[in-house]
Amino acid sequence: MQEWRLEILLLLWLVCINGAPILLARWAGQKFNHPIDGNRLFIDGRPLLGASKTFRGLAAALCVSVVMGMLFAMPLGVSLMFGALSMAGDMTSSFIKRRLGLAPSSMALGLDQIPEALFPLLGCQAFLALGNTQVALIVLAFVAVELLLSPILFKLGVRATPY
Repeated sequence: MQEWRLEILLLLWLVCINGAPILLARWAGQKFNHPIDGNRLFIDGRPLLGASKTFRGLAAALCVSVVMGMLFAMPLGVSLMFGALSMAGDMTSSFIKRRLGLAPSSMALGLDQIPEALFPLLGCQAFLALGNTQVALIVLAFVAVELLLSPILFKLGVRATPY
């Protein structure tokens, strides 16, 4: 596969995985909205992840990752790992934001975008035959796309916040 084509497909895959929970939340409202952390608090008295990280969102991201992986002729295991690592990055960001005292869905430039792109790219780097420069470029492109799409999705009523 041509390098630029692979990079664009991976960027599209990341955008779809990370957009799936947001779109499903908009469509489903509060249905099946069960927090992954079970509303538990960490030793600092703050939520582990927060109410916006739900099993519904995780399932949506994994399903979209598998469908996108099928379209890109990726093995099921790679598709699941790519989606799971992206969500692990997203949850890591939420965990750190809670430790910093930031509210769920608050803006943390870089922290909100980098782990959810970096984790799956690094985790699948060998299988996808990606160089470090490619990984860095895809992560930077993901940050830019997320920053451009978020205000648009907010204006369309899909996102609750413009970031």
